[in-house]
Amino acid sequence: MNFIFSNIKWIMFGSGIITCSMILSALHPTLGLTLTFGDTLNGDLANIIVRNWGALIALTGGMLVYGAYNEPNRNLILVVSSISKSTFVLLNLIYGQSYFAKSGIALVFDSVLVIIFVSYLWVQNSKK
Repeated sequence: MNFIFSNIKWIMFGSGIITCSMILSALHPTLGLTLTFGDTLNGDLANIIVRNWGALIALTGGMLVYGAYNEPNRNLILVVSSISKSTFVLLNLIYGQSYFAKSGIALVFDSVLVIIFVSYLWVQNSKK
């Protein structure tokens, strides 16, 4: 637990950069969906939803990078990121079993980050 607490800056920075890679879905929705889920959606509505989804995830990644260096905002950023990543994981567990072959890496990555972020918040709260 001490490892997480003493390295949260680098954990947030690294996970933020990786999370920012979802900007690909905002720039090229078909490629982003294919790489993440092995499937795609078509049409104008799909373009709106997938581009927005990619932009919001990239924004969360940017917030993680920012929070790595801006300690006063760190807790809020970790809470928002944990909620976002938990939502992605839960929705995939409920509706996306057929996509696990492609999305499994992202699900494990996000699950581990949620555990790390919540653990950090828990330890930090107990130190107060």
